[in-house]
Amino acid sequence: MATATKWVLDPMHSEVQFKVKHLVISTVTGSFKTFEGELETADDNFEDASISFSLDVDSIDTTQTMRDDHLKSAEFFDAATYPKITFKSTSIKSTGDDEYKLVGDLTIKGITKSVTLDAEFGGSTDDFYGNTKAGFEVSGKINRKEFGLTWDGVTEAGSIVVGEDIKLIANVQFAKQK
Repeated sequence: MATATKWVLDPMHSEVQFKVKHLVISTVTGSFKTFEGELETADDNFEDASISFSLDVDSIDTTQTMRDDHLKSAEFFDAATYPKITFKSTSIKSTGDDEYKLVGDLTIKGITKSVTLDAEFGGSTDDFYGNTKAGFEVSGKINRKEFGLTWDGVTEAGSIVVGEDIKLIANVQFAKQK
């Protein structure tokens, strides 16, 4: 039986961003500064890999302290009660050249839902220190209200302040463990 190969997320060469519509006319981009993840493969093929990932909600950064504090509050993520957002894969399937459908359980604010994300394999190479690295761009869209992020604001003119759909974009690099 083949032994599993473990890969650990390299936070120095990774980023996790989200985008949401504001007042329906513009987009606000934010990121999470602290996160960790790992994947296990049966060999150097990433199909059917097992992936786990977590984000530190308190590390949210939209470049606006007041907005960040609101997002961390009980009206949104409630970071004090739910400090982590987690993802655990249930399947990863190749859909073509270096492209995969990544399915897994996303948990936000204690609510877990199955989500499907697109993953594009950027390739693998050895770094200056002889470590094998693999890069992926993962993207998808979720409805924030399905995860208990239900705060709404409406302007006097009737415009919705925050859109329901959240675009997720993660550029991640994993280091193969020896």
